[in-house]
Amino acid sequence: MDSFSLTDIGRTRDSNQDSVFSEESSVGFFSNLFLVADGMGGHNAGDLASKICIEEFVNALKRSDKRTPVSALEDAVAYANGEIIKKAASDPAYAGMGTTLVGMTVNDGTAYIVNIGDSRLYLMRDKLRQITVDHSLVEEMVKNGEIGKDQMRTHPNKNIITRALGTTESPVPDCFEIEVAEGDVFLLCSDGLSNMLDDRDMEKIITEEKDLKVMGKKLVDAANDAGGKDNISVVLVRID
Repeated sequence: MDSFSLTDIGRTRDSNQDSVFSEESSVGFFSNLFLVADGMGGHNAGDLASKICIEEFVNALKRSDKRTPVSALEDAVAYANGEIIKKAASDPAYAGMGTTLVGMTVNDGTAYIVNIGDSRLYLMRDKLRQITVDHSLVEEMVKNGEIGKDQMRTHPNKNIITRALGTTESPVPDCFEIEVAEGDVFLLCSDGLSNMLDDRDMEKIITEEKDLKVMGKKLVDAANDAGGKDNISVVLVRID
């Protein structure tokens, strides 16, 4: 396994509210762990929410006694959510803060994936495929046939998310399991990447570059060149 992570402030924001985590060695009973969180909220609150999310999610996994990867991931989401809510209640400046989360661990040939919000996980095998489903207003509009999938990136309501950590006492994440194969490349990203680049742009960069560091930097550079309207975070994982 090989990995690379990068987060960038982008071209228009005055702070970076994204947080990333990339660990190829053990985290609790997991063999590895990769996370991207995209915070939301006023002055510094989104930045704090994403940091708390990552820290407390990792802490929960380190002490988890759950028997299955999925139950451990769900439990970690619930714990991190509780810690964000407690922090938000401690200071009016933090009221309403929240964060998305997308994460992955690979254990015994299977990728276990968790997500809540609109940060995404893609798998590049024969082609680039989005594995997670956005918890967003525009995703619901696509499901209802109100807009096409190709209109999501440019729709004026693209930033309205329908699920996040910190916004409810009982968050409901999605979980996925995928059998991995040699050469698979997984991309975890915040919407600062996926709103700036379409899937074909990302697939082209991932296909053409072999070095994950170069690949990651090119993805971020391309998002910035397209406008860089939000913070941009990527975590790349290749199965060797």
